[in-house]
Amino acid sequence: MKITFFSAKPYDKEFFNRANEAFGFEIEYYETHLGPHIVNVVDDSAAVCVFVNDKLSAEVISVLAARGVKVIALRCAGFNNVDLDAAKEHGLQVCRVPAYSPEAVAEHAVAMLLTINRKTHKAYNRVREQNFSLNGLLGFNLHGKTVGVIGTGKIGKVFCKIMLGFGCKVLAYDKFPDATLGQTGVQYVSQELLLQQSDVISLHCPLTEENHYLINKNSIGMMKPGVTLINTSRGALINTADIIAALKSQKVGNLCIDVYEQEEKLFFRDLSDTIIVDDNIQRLMSFPNVLITAHQAFFTEEALTEIAEVTLHSLAVLGKGERPSNPSVMLT
Repeated sequence: MKITFFSAKPYDKEFFNRANEAFGFEIEYYETHLGPHIVNVVDDSAAVCVFVNDKLSAEVISVLAARGVKVIALRCAGFNNVDLDAAKEHGLQVCRVPAYSPEAVAEHAVAMLLTINRKTHKAYNRVREQNFSLNGLLGFNLHGKTVGVIGTGKIGKVFCKIMLGFGCKVLAYDKFPDATLGQTGVQYVSQELLLQQSDVISLHCPLTEENHYLINKNSIGMMKPGVTLINTSRGALINTADIIAALKSQKVGNLCIDVYEQEEKLFFRDLSDTIIVDDNIQRLMSFPNVLITAHQAFFTEEALTEIAEVTLHSLAVLGKGERPSNPSVMLT
């Protein structure tokens, strides 16, 4: 089977080439993202392998089907960038990696929280310049604070347990509460109560039509003054214009984002010699109480190994006319 990869970085090639030793697929890599501009390069491939910023619209899927592609393999958990109805219409199977390393993403969310709170990134730069002053580095104890977690799937569940370990009161909201998590001390409450009572709010939910711009002017209005907000899920969970206004008014005290709704034009690229014309990201980067990482939360040795192995195993099984044993892998 030939597989064409898009948005392929050097680390993707390293981990997939290593995993492919057990499968022997023919792999073709393209660093550019998949979209109408490049889809016609797919030739004689049974599958395409894509990532979070590839755009699999109905138009792109139609071309893929016409060129003989049978499978779209997402090397991530989210699938909001794929027109699943179009895939079904053209008979394409869509698979994903539903849980590669929940710990990787949850731990990164915690790292961002600790960094923005205790300002270790600023302290590091100061000390390197022989500035040992503590002025402006004041933080707060996490112990005893109320942490709200929206979405308690695999990643949210790990994050909850870490926060319990810090001695926090943990509130959670999910349409499908996890009974076992409730037994650990996590309290499931309404979304409104979570927003009202939390000192820290972390988002761990997939992006859907229902929760698009979950964090907006109205929901921010329910939050405590000075709240710390963390998003390691999907950029469009947050209305960027509204969060900028909340930062300016100091309603939001700290913002940590590993995702951004216009990230496909920015993330995973070196733009150090480029003029960035996105005014919103430039405004966000100008705030001293905003911490941005470039979709890095998944980026661990363990996660990349699991992503490569699960993706190629799914393609091998589908190539035999079978389906993976884990039903959550398949989207069509």
